[in-house]
Amino acid sequence: MASAPLSIGLADQGISFLERHHAAKVRRIASQLRHHDGSVPLSIQKKSVKHEVPKPDDRRFEDDKIDCTDLDQILDIDPYRRICVAESGVTFLELVNATLPYGLVPSCVPELKEITIGGAVSGCSVESASFRYGGFHDSCLEYEVITTEGDVLNLSRDGETAQLFDMMHGTFGTLGVLSQLTFQLVPARPFVKLQYEHHSNLASYEKSIWKHFKSGDLDFMDGIIFGPDQLTLSAGRFADFAPYTHRYDWVKAYFETTAERDEDYLRSEDYFFRYDRGVTNITPKSPLARLLFGRWLDSSNLLRLAERFRALRSPKPTTVTLDVFIPFEKAPEFMVWWNQRFGFYPLWCVPYRLKRRYGCLSPSFFGDAEDGLWLDLACYGMRCEPDAEAAYRDIEQELLRVGGFKTLISYNYLTEPEFWTMFDKRAYDEAKARMDPRNLLRDMYEKTRR
Repeated sequence: MASAPLSIGLADQGISFLERHHAAKVRRIASQLRHHDGSVPLSIQKKSVKHEVPKPDDRRFEDDKIDCTDLDQILDIDPYRRICVAESGVTFLELVNATLPYGLVPSCVPELKEITIGGAVSGCSVESASFRYGGFHDSCLEYEVITTEGDVLNLSRDGETAQLFDMMHGTFGTLGVLSQLTFQLVPARPFVKLQYEHHSNLASYEKSIWKHFKSGDLDFMDGIIFGPDQLTLSAGRFADFAPYTHRYDWVKAYFETTAERDEDYLRSEDYFFRYDRGVTNITPKSPLARLLFGRWLDSSNLLRLAERFRALRSPKPTTVTLDVFIPFEKAPEFMVWWNQRFGFYPLWCVPYRLKRRYGCLSPSFFGDAEDGLWLDLACYGMRCEPDAEAAYRDIEQELLRVGGFKTLISYNYLTEPEFWTMFDKRAYDEAKARMDPRNLLRDMYEKTRR
């Protein structure tokens, strides 16, 4: 890879100006928060589209907005220490484009180009490097957060602010405005070589996942479960050279090729965003329609269209889209239940290393998962008319039974006691009292509850 000279970092290109400009943005946002009268709840307005399942009656459409659209600058890249400092509205596409010339990338790059680094911390980030590094938040060292009282807090993973630092992940912007992040980068190469392992049963599939997890012989690992007897594991490694390359940003859907091929090569930047047009839920469905319209119907534009025309959508879900996290040893039990209840495929499967106790989750979720390995199983667009709500409820109840949890990017039908079985109410309330005592950003349950 032709790297930019290491001596020419952003620090040599005017970081003092960027710092002053950032400080002015922070003062503006802090003043806006400090002077809000609290009569209407607040939500964050960023430049990028919101990467959650579109809900026509989402309460954020009624909220006053905190204008954070200009928090979109990379402030510094230190290629020697492999550290980046950036504002929360920087997208992963912008971040990869800036760091890859140095032979570096974020440790976890979520699959959609316009996911922001702040959104990845506030919500959930999981990708094919997660079996090694966990989520993007696990690479973060420091956060700058503006409380709703207008205070600016500098939080770090270690020390007296560690608990507040941990609580920023997974609480969906209900504690404060994340304005700046400092995080680690990892070495990268120009290409990714993929080898596709084809398995005929879950036991063989899990055995291979565990082998790769323990040996650490891969840079990337995820897969597509096409059915109980057709499971593909994508084993990826960085490479310096490639005899050919493919990209999956127009007609061909990446997930389909994993069943058809034994190996593939992609440029690293194309690999990171290979699912940007959908994981298994590609729109449009037909290759001809993709040929005609696929260039324009990426994930972000589809989400913008859904938001713009939300009044035309049914107020009740007709399909199920969600990510669930299952302890690795519980996956066979969950999959038996899944086949009996739904039998829906394909599912995206991402081995996920739970690196440390996450502040937002209940302590009951820690200590049972073997060596911290979980499986993230993602279901996209399972049609459940006329009662998708019942399907969501059944999945939530099964997760409570097997000790799993779900992300909150989709519909949430958990009762409040059930919700706080999955999430740590005591720790959350303590953080809320310190950072949003007037509840301007809504309570976490209130914000995510259907």
